[in-house]
Amino acid sequence: MSPSIRALAIFVLTTVLSLLSWCQETPLPSNAQPSSQSAQSPTQPGEAQAKDAPKPQSGSQGQTVPGSSSTQGKVEGTSNDRLFYTLPNFLSLENAGNVPPLTTKQKFAVVARGAFDYVQYPWYGFLAGISQAENSEPGHGQGAQGYGKRFASAFADGTIENFITGAVFPSLLRQDPRFFQSGKGGFTRRTEYAVSRIFVTRTDSGGSQFNYSQVVGGALSAAISTYAYHPRGFITRHYDPTTGMLTYVHNASDRTLTNTASVWGTQVGYDTITIVVKEFWPDIHRKLSHKHKGDVAAAGNSPK
Repeated sequence: MSPSIRALAIFVLTTVLSLLSWCQETPLPSNAQPSSQSAQSPTQPGEAQAKDAPKPQSGSQGQTVPGSSSTQGKVEGTSNDRLFYTLPNFLSLENAGNVPPLTTKQKFAVVARGAFDYVQYPWYGFLAGISQAENSEPGHGQGAQGYGKRFASAFADGTIENFITGAVFPSLLRQDPRFFQSGKGGFTRRTEYAVSRIFVTRTDSGGSQFNYSQVVGGALSAAISTYAYHPRGFITRHYDPTTGMLTYVHNASDRTLTNTASVWGTQVGYDTITIVVKEFWPDIHRKLSHKHKGDVAAAGNSPK
């Protein structure tokens, strides 16, 4: 992971934590309406099957909001939500209760929907641009060809991890790849809950189990990406006009155990930050929505 990307990750983490603290400190208006899932009435035994599916949230889960995609392609039992109205958040559910497990087909379908979402392409292009500017993994070279290789590498890294941790391992081990938001307790308690989901997950039968899909699956995806297509070691020649001699420089291979561990650690760190954001995103969304409605109301009541 390049220094610039690490600095970007630290900046994003700092910004997100500040925003999450603001959401926890600012109470919701007394007239705020509860989300549709939270306001569900108790179900009768005969209605359980019909009520188990997750309901759309008020502008958070399942409902199309500005900047989000339509419900077309949405997999049953998942959401249509986007973090900050942009990033796919289809595997997060708020106050979902006893939702039915996803089938293998559904797990692969929802992961594919997120992995090939239109937002992913500029994101990987941005990462490839940073890598190109720093000449990280010099075996890719420079110019359009080097940028193309870096883009393909970044895209493959993310896609392989998404499928292995979100579809392949969960299907084989019968684990649920969805993140079920807590929404209970203070900032520290909810943060601890979110981080714990990296290591503990829900099974298809509703129990709890070590998150082999995330931990072991993430390590496997890092190994596949590192040893499959990242640059091998190579030798470059440099001509010194002052001496008239050629200098041979050996560039180390990126296909090493150390690099694999670094990639895996980066993935776990990124996923940890992301899952904490997912826990607090409904709060952030409601704050932004209420602020927007308040601004619109103030504008409407202003003297003309």
